[in-house]
Amino acid sequence: MKRQARDALLRWLREDDDSRLEDLFASADQVRRESVGDAVHLRGLVEISNYCRRGCLYCGLRAPNAKLARYRMSAEQVLACAHLASRLGYGTVVMQAGEDPGIGVEWVADLVRQLKKETRLAVTLSLGEREPHELARWREAGADRYLLRFETSDSELFGHIHPSLPGRKSDRMALLRELRQLGYEVGSGVMVGVPGQSYESLAADIELFQGLDLDMIGVGPYLPHPETPLASERSRLPKDQQVPNTAQMALKVLALARIACPEANMPATTALATIDPVRGVERGLRAGANVLMPNVAPTEIRAKYEVYPNKAVADATVPESAARIRERIERIGRTVSVGPGMRKRVA
Repeated sequence: MKRQARDALLRWLREDDDSRLEDLFASADQVRRESVGDAVHLRGLVEISNYCRRGCLYCGLRAPNAKLARYRMSAEQVLACAHLASRLGYGTVVMQAGEDPGIGVEWVADLVRQLKKETRLAVTLSLGEREPHELARWREAGADRYLLRFETSDSELFGHIHPSLPGRKSDRMALLRELRQLGYEVGSGVMVGVPGQSYESLAADIELFQGLDLDMIGVGPYLPHPETPLASERSRLPKDQQVPNTAQMALKVLALARIACPEANMPATTALATIDPVRGVERGLRAGANVLMPNVAPTEIRAKYEVYPNKAVADATVPESAARIRERIERIGRTVSVGPGMRKRVA
């Protein structure tokens, strides 16, 4: 049965007939409607630092990138962004950063406590691979969710694109289990179309979403950054085995993830909006997504968080962007959620 299920995933991942794919997206949308409803959860994103100690081959924040202007927000700046998100009716603030050793455990814990005291926002953290005692401290302070992408279930490919720090081996699966034990809602996800990613490994990623019982799943196309080694690297795979980094492929993975994991919260990602700026948000919402993560940081900060180039970052003010997002949601017959938007588990 496992092989049959894998083969079904592979057939869909290789499907390129538009009418068949519309059926897939409609099925995923129906699963979404029945499982999590029509409300779209808005999470206010604050990218608090673009410093990173890692040298990941795909990421523009990588430590060797000397061309990137680095920044680290103050607690006061982060709090101001969170309060703005709260005034706009968002249910969550997401604090994201590179893996920055300058972000101390107590600084984050104090900030989380202050956010929980001053707002009704759920707090999501996405700060990379941190020590278990740090994750525990932040959970004790009141953090609700943690996002840590495993990027690919192919251990060889992961090791290639995500080299370990000296004397330390990355084990994201162990950290995801640790987060679950600590009581976080746990989010993870993958890049679609990274060089060296096969259809077989991508199908395994979707199965792993289900096996991990994730509360949140993020799927977006790989977008090469010119200041990274991977941007000029050729895939080791034959062309017919290499997954393309297209919007269509990302939408297929999103739809299949929704069908496999009906209860999970899934965003229409910024990467999808970047590769398809005209229709990416709507296409994502119609293929199973129920979350958007509008950036609530000042414009001059947003542009510096350059994981990939030409990121879809609105140059409008945050309130103007919020109004446009609501219009786009309502235009396709969906509603904006009220509250933190935690996972709804079906007994």
